[in-house]
Amino acid sequence: MVAARTRNPLQQRQAAPAAAGQVRSRVALRVNGRAHVLDLDNRVTLLDALREQLDLTGSKKGCDHGQCGACTVLVDGRRANSCLLLAVTLDECEITTVEGLAAPDGALSPLQQAFLDHDAFQCGYCTPGQLCSAVGVLREAAAGHPSHVTGAATAADTSRPVVLSAEEIGERLSGNLCRCGAYNGIADAVAACADAEAAEAAQAADRAEPPPPPASPTPDVIA
Repeated sequence: MVAARTRNPLQQRQAAPAAAGQVRSRVALRVNGRAHVLDLDNRVTLLDALREQLDLTGSKKGCDHGQCGACTVLVDGRRANSCLLLAVTLDECEITTVEGLAAPDGALSPLQQAFLDHDAFQCGYCTPGQLCSAVGVLREAAAGHPSHVTGAATAADTSRPVVLSAEEIGERLSGNLCRCGAYNGIADAVAACADAEAAEAAQAADRAEPPPPPASPTPDVIA
């Protein structure tokens, strides 16, 4: 019996010798809070660099054409299809994958917990991309970024968060496909997180509001 090959999951693979005519570059990436310097073929996508060089296999390869969303990650806080991005174009960028959403002690993020609570997955293949995309949705709505279905009055006032209705969530997550059809659970999980974040923001605003000035004493009236 051949022993299973083991390798430290954080150990980077040695770069293969450059083939004739191959152009390579050194790329500095900060992935899930950790700095990495990779020597890559200029044609390597971010998805392949994450999976093949850093062993971060949470981001999935589905269509490899940017149509299914299974490879979604966060690049400098904004969601992106990692199968469409050349890694060499992302030098010094901050990358967050599904492996980086939980707390350092392993505690799930509120969004991850909501996915569990609302049965927002079945086979789980699309879940990493759904989670990263949902993080982006929550941030975009909180920043007042309108979507295609946002009302004109709301879209014009980008100083206020966009309320994530069922229609908004469906539109904003339309680039992430779920072959199992767990869309209702996914939408419910995102809505629950949006409601919780809105409640926390309202409480923070109330705490930050200065107390009213004390009432002036009424002067004594002398007849």
